[in-house]
Amino acid sequence: MTEPLSDAQLSEMVEMAWCDKTSFEDIQAHFGLSEGEVIAQMRRAMKPSSFRMWRKRVSGRTAKHKTLSKTGRSL
Repeated sequence: MTEPLSDAQLSEMVEMAWCDKTSFEDIQAHFGLSEGEVIAQMRRAMKPSSFRMWRKRVSGRTAKHKTLSKTGRSL
């Protein structure tokens, strides 16, 4: 990623990351951010307790990784 996200883009990225059906690959295709960059953005944008809750939810979840899901599909 070459340019920082605008407030509107950051808000949209956070919304996509919170959604269980949106994979990190979809976020990368839309914003050009790797999974690690999404995690870093989420860490900066959220309260620490909210970030920990989100990380616990998405860690290892196959729906957040197209390559791990059975169908390879996401919304």
